[in-house]
Amino acid sequence: MAIFKQKKKAAQGSVPVLAGGTSRNSNRFSLLDSYSAFDPISNALFHSLRESVPIIDAAIYKILRLIGGFKVQTTDERFDRIVADFIKNVPVDSGQCSLQSFIDVYFDRLLTYGTSVAEMVIDDEGRVVYLYNAPQDSVVLKRNKTDFRKIDVCYSEDLGSQPLEFQDRVVFSTLNAEAGSLTGTSILRGLPFVSSVLLKIYNAIGENWDRVGNVRFAVTYKPKDDAMSGAYAKDRAMQIAEEWGSAMKSSEVRDFIAVGDVDVKVIGADNQVLDSEVPVRQLLEQIIAKMGIPPFMLGLSWSTTERMADQQADTLTTELEHYRRILTPVIEKICKAHLRAYGYTNDIEVIWDDITLMDTLENANARYLNAQADEIYSRLIDGKGGTDE
Repeated sequence: MAIFKQKKKAAQGSVPVLAGGTSRNSNRFSLLDSYSAFDPISNALFHSLRESVPIIDAAIYKILRLIGGFKVQTTDERFDRIVADFIKNVPVDSGQCSLQSFIDVYFDRLLTYGTSVAEMVIDDEGRVVYLYNAPQDSVVLKRNKTDFRKIDVCYSEDLGSQPLEFQDRVVFSTLNAEAGSLTGTSILRGLPFVSSVLLKIYNAIGENWDRVGNVRFAVTYKPKDDAMSGAYAKDRAMQIAEEWGSAMKSSEVRDFIAVGDVDVKVIGADNQVLDSEVPVRQLLEQIIAKMGIPPFMLGLSWSTTERMADQQADTLTTELEHYRRILTPVIEKICKAHLRAYGYTNDIEVIWDDITLMDTLENANARYLNAQADEIYSRLIDGKGGTDE
C-alpha cells in the first residue's frame, strides 16, 4: 500500500497573482518575471521555465538520453536472473515497466527541481512490486530530531508535516545541495532572468510581425475646399469605408474605385524591425552553458565545425559520470530491498553502459591505432629480450 497521500484538489494549479500598475506585457509565462534571487524558488517557476523555453526542455531530455542504461550484478548467478527480471518488469508510474523508466522520471525531476523523492511499494513477502515518484509539493525533508545524521521524509505542511511511517521504503536524492540546506539546487537556477529577457524578445518579435507582417491599410479621404464636398464628406467617407471593407473581406482579388482625393497607405510599412540575432544568441549561449550540452546537440550551428572536440567530450563525460554517482545509490537501495525478500544480503554492483560520445569511425580508428601501438611495443620488448640473451 502506498504511503504517500495526495494533496487536496483545491490546492492544485494555484498560481500567485501579482499586483501592480498597468503593463503591456502580454507574455503568458509571466511567472518568470516574478523571479527574485532572494525569494524561495518555487516548483511552478521551473515547470513554467521548461514549458516556455523549448531549448531548456530539449537539453534536459538530451541529458536523460546520454546518461545511458545500466545493469545490476550480484555475487551469485541465481540472483542475477532475479534482479535482471526485476529491472526489466517492475511496474512504475504512467503504466510503464522497468527500473530504467523509473530512473528516467526520477532523474528528470532531480534536474528540474533539485530534489527527487520516490517510494518503494512492498508486498506482504517484502518484494518491491511498484515504484512511485512522489509529487514535489506532497513531501518535505526534515532533519531527524533524535539523530542529526538522518533526514526524514515528511508530509507537506498542509498535511501535518508528519514523518512517513516507513522511512526505509523511501528513496530521495539532492543535486548540488548548499551548505546547511536539506534540499538540492535545480540545474535551472540562474536561468529565470535570462529566459525572461529571451521571452520578451520573442514576444516583441511576434507583436511586430503581427503589426507589420499582417498588412493593415490607412485609407484617407481628402475632400475639396468647396462647400458641396465638405457637406457630404462624412457620407462619402462612410461609403469608402464600406467598399474598402467589402474588398478586403472578399476571397477574390477586387479593385477599389473611389471619386476624389483618396490616399491609401500601408500601416507599419516604414517601421524597421530590430535585429534580434545577436541578443538572442547571447542569451542562448548563457542557457546552453548552464545546461552543459554542446550547442550542435540541440540543433544550433554557431561554428563551421559541427563535431564535438575531445575537450567537450571529456567535459560532458565528467558531467554524466557525476549524475551517475548520484543515481547509483538509489538503484542499489531499490535492488537490495527486492533481493532481501529472496534471502540475498550480499553487496551488488551497478554497471553502467559505456558513454560513447564520439563517432563510430573515430572509435574504430582509435582501436586500430592502439592495436598498432601494442604490436610495436611487443616487438620492441621481444627485440630487447633477444639481444639480452
